[in-house]
Amino acid sequence: MTASTMSLEDAKSANLRVVEDAGRGDQAVHDLVVAYQANRRTGTASTKIRAEVRGSRRKMYRQKGTGHARHGDGKGVQHKGGGVVFGPRPRDYSKAVPRKVRKLALRRVLGDRIAEGSVQLVDDFAIADGRTKSFVKAINGLTGEAKVLVVGKEFGDETYLAARNAGWALLETAANVNVEQLASYHAIILTRDALEVLAARTA
Repeated sequence: MTASTMSLEDAKSANLRVVEDAGRGDQAVHDLVVAYQANRRTGTASTKIRAEVRGSRRKMYRQKGTGHARHGDGKGVQHKGGGVVFGPRPRDYSKAVPRKVRKLALRRVLGDRIAEGSVQLVDDFAIADGRTKSFVKAINGLTGEAKVLVVGKEFGDETYLAARNAGWALLETAANVNVEQLASYHAIILTRDALEVLAARTA
């Protein structure tokens, strides 16, 4: 399994549209990564208001003549075990990003990673025996980086099995790989059959 460093000329010959202008697409990448992170939030944090706290609604003591401050029931926000004012409630944190912005961000990140020489192009990537040792040997033969993203059109079950215990590496199909993954891994191994899918996504 041999690899060659992908260049911008290789990208153009594969009809892969990338952004070469360093000042274009920064905001698109930022917006998309923030949206990815927000979409992963569950939004299930919740507190009870005084109407939801379990307990009696009886007034604690009479209004006057006690020498103490006036109070209603024990579920007031000033009491221990009472309601919470303006606490977190279940909500949806997800953000929608326009299709054109997503496409621009993908073009920008691909252009940056290719320009810096972080993308290795291989004819195929498959581990026939399904062993992690074979997977590590194949990766080390292609790159010496600590975190590696392998992008292909599709992978066999044996290849997924071989990569399962390698937490520093990730197998992702070209149809599903996202901007955050492309930007965060130190090296990207890209199979030639994945170029067609990526070209369609950046068109």
